[in-house]
Amino acid sequence: MNAHPHRTPVTEARPPRAGHVRLTWAQPEDLVGHELRQAAQDGRDARAIEERWYAAGGAPAPDRAGVSEPPAPPRLRALAERLLDELAAIDSPSAAEEPTGLDEIMALCPHWPGPPGAARTAGDRTPAAGGDGQPADRAPAVTHARLHAAWLGRAAGCLLGKPVEKLPLDGIRALARAAGNWPLTTWFTERGVPADLLAAHPWNRRSAPTSLAETIDGMPEDDDLNHPLLTLLLLQRHGRSFTTADLARLWLEELPAGRTFTAERIAYGNLLAGVEPPATARHRNPFREWIGAQIRADVHGWTHPGDPAGAAAQAHRDAVLTHTGNGVYGAMFTAAALAVAAAGESDVHGCLAAGLRVVPPHSRYARAIRLGIETARAEGEFDAVVDRLHAAYADTHHWVHVLPNAALLAAALTHADGDFTRSIGLAVSGGWDTDSNGATAGSLAGLLAGAPDALPEHWTAPLKNRLATSVSGFDRTGFDTLAALTHQEALRP
Repeated sequence: MNAHPHRTPVTEARPPRAGHVRLTWAQPEDLVGHELRQAAQDGRDARAIEERWYAAGGAPAPDRAGVSEPPAPPRLRALAERLLDELAAIDSPSAAEEPTGLDEIMALCPHWPGPPGAARTAGDRTPAAGGDGQPADRAPAVTHARLHAAWLGRAAGCLLGKPVEKLPLDGIRALARAAGNWPLTTWFTERGVPADLLAAHPWNRRSAPTSLAETIDGMPEDDDLNHPLLTLLLLQRHGRSFTTADLARLWLEELPAGRTFTAERIAYGNLLAGVEPPATARHRNPFREWIGAQIRADVHGWTHPGDPAGAAAQAHRDAVLTHTGNGVYGAMFTAAALAVAAAGESDVHGCLAAGLRVVPPHSRYARAIRLGIETARAEGEFDAVVDRLHAAYADTHHWVHVLPNAALLAAALTHADGDFTRSIGLAVSGGWDTDSNGATAGSLAGLLAGAPDALPEHWTAPLKNRLATSVSGFDRTGFDTLAALTHQEALRP
């Protein structure tokens, strides 16, 4: 909500900042701009606070970077902290239709899934568990091969999106077309791309050395893989009955603070300041409806084959550490859709339908998913789908917000109709949070493929059956080993 783009921050004399640390996604003067935008999306009237902020010399939040320069002077930073608290006190008119509590969410979902094997409601496209001859009250078991394909799919989709993360849509299209790779069917490359185009649209600085066709050597570290590893650790230590506090303690023990971003970084800082969950998700956290919880949901779905309700409830306990409302729904939707895919008894469209059943139908998240599906069905060319979604969201939502990314993910999966290459290629080609969308699309498409050898070799061979991570005990672990460990948790009562 850059309502005052002509305003510039007040500058005051300050000593030189040689060797200063300017932490991203954490500076109060940046958080205010993000919270003002979130307030507008929620329908909260923050006009008076917005005017005070800009009158004092405050600036809008950065459009793409995680931090602005230069730092705000002390008086402006102090004002930012006060305004964040005032913004949090404004009631949201969307709260009744977008609750965060699980009981309230379930009460709003008329087609909330029953236990595995329960009778389906009319019009439900999700196959009932028990169709393979197992007792009706048991979900079908997920196979090691299917989980192996899911891990590989998640890694490949993430890696495809890494070099173009943060790039604008026209830059992604131009780079791929210049390499003869549009629509996307293989990795991004510098080969054949004119130097002036590379200068105009530089690759993601941190990712390019390890994520272009000519530089890939195994799966490099990424939060989209770190969080599934942490979820696996969580289940190994605490089982399915883990609490949100268990997850918080695990993060403090195993997750380096510098490997967190947006809502996760704010919640981590809140934990260090003594804030208890779930207040960690709300306190001065303008990123609480961004994509972070959605990227943490996979293992919850993978380990609940045929049980979308159980997967969604488990993902909810994870998500509320850092997110509220639509941010939580992203995790629940993804976990439920993946749980159905893990059972191997549905197509991609049934998986998406199952995900919608655990999301309040009048929420903005549900509307985003429906928009993505409907737009994909209406347009023959996916570029036209993306253009329509960007017209709907690009001017009002940050590129990491969950809503535009959810719409794009649903559109890509619908348009690809289960094809693995198209699933990850379309998800990444739409821009926004490219590595996260590619990862989730690859996870679901990998489950539907059912086995590693069902995935095209040009996506899996460069991964070299290993990933890099700062999560203790997992660096250079093979995806086959991760599948075996995940399979153990899926079989645990």
